[in-house]
Amino acid sequence: MLNRFFHIKNNHSTVRTEILGGITTFLTMSYIIFINPTLLAQTGMDKGAVFTATCLAAAFGSAVMGLLANYPIALAPGMALNTYFTFGVVLGAGYSWQTALGAVFIAGLLFFILSVLPVRQFLVNSIPKSLKVAIVAGIGLFLGIIGLKSAGIITGNTATLVTLGNLHQPTALLAIVGFFLIIAFDALNVTGGIIISILIVTVLGILLGINHFNGVFSLPPSIAPTFMQMDLQHLWRADLATIIFAFLFVDLFDNSGTLIGVAHRAGLMDAHGKLPRINRALAADSLAAVASAIFGTSTTTSYLESTVGVKAGGRTGLVAVVVAMLFLLMLFLAPLASSIPIYATAPALVYVACMMARAFTEFNWDDVTEYAPSVITAIAMPLTFSIAEGISLGFITYAVVKLLSGKWKDLNATVIVLAVIFVIKYIFLT
Repeated sequence: MLNRFFHIKNNHSTVRTEILGGITTFLTMSYIIFINPTLLAQTGMDKGAVFTATCLAAAFGSAVMGLLANYPIALAPGMALNTYFTFGVVLGAGYSWQTALGAVFIAGLLFFILSVLPVRQFLVNSIPKSLKVAIVAGIGLFLGIIGLKSAGIITGNTATLVTLGNLHQPTALLAIVGFFLIIAFDALNVTGGIIISILIVTVLGILLGINHFNGVFSLPPSIAPTFMQMDLQHLWRADLATIIFAFLFVDLFDNSGTLIGVAHRAGLMDAHGKLPRINRALAADSLAAVASAIFGTSTTTSYLESTVGVKAGGRTGLVAVVVAMLFLLMLFLAPLASSIPIYATAPALVYVACMMARAFTEFNWDDVTEYAPSVITAIAMPLTFSIAEGISLGFITYAVVKLLSGKWKDLNATVIVLAVIFVIKYIFLT
């Protein structure tokens, strides 16, 4: 039955290999069930409810991708989007977490509409490559500064804005140990190195009496505090349009890049370099984004860690379905998740930042009108503590420098319209 439904033999695989691929993918991305509740709880959301919502959103998104599109791609709440949700929208801009969930919901609906209509590919292709890679690099820096701040390695300063934290604090030292462990595990190709590091640091913290052990197994926490709690009443205000756009924009390119990358690694593209069943995959992505807001978590997106499962031999949607089942099993590990302190998860943010910073190598360093807007985009995200502001300043800079340097032919209608909208926002809404 599995062979017929997922076309496993046609993809030169076996059921055993697909299951192994699913387990491997899950181990590499399961850290999100510990990090996401810790991050979103800082907004005032119930940590137990977010834990349940995270598991359910990941299970739903992965299952839909596997069953509908038959791709070995797993989904879960995205790392960049949950940090923007917490620090950019709620703690940074001062909106309620209910309003932030509403923004995630509307962005998900728009994402679905763009996926159904032949618009998504047009938008992706309309954005200059330099801005695309700059957004990736900027998000990496944004994650890095949040991770260092959460670990206590950097802190605020009235004179210099930011400075070195107190490295004599046990939590900061444990976070540093955690980061070193993650890097070492990665270099040694240890599957699940991030989650192993998180657990080691947590155990050390418990032994030192810094945090408490709450157990391992229990019934899943109630999802009621976050389920269907989206505030949609205030989302029609003009100042929230940029936030909705940021959620949509990041999800749009994150999903597209991951989908192409994993499919290419798995050899799933046809002779013309196109993806079969692309519309189903896009629909699965967008449905998962909508569902994440309903459950009560930040935007669910495709995970690049799926390439690890592909490397283990996974080629079909059975990989994603196995991941979904494992996320459902994690619902019974709520006490363990609640035992994970923020300094244990902070190193994972810094590690992801290091990976995403590789995008700097893709900047066009031979053309100042390309790399200058890219640099502005990248550094504005951590310094303004907002992905949305980085995108806005990057588009404005790109359009202006191209016009002033006589390279207006490099511009297209999409870039011009977005740049004008962002200028209007800064004039009238800031």
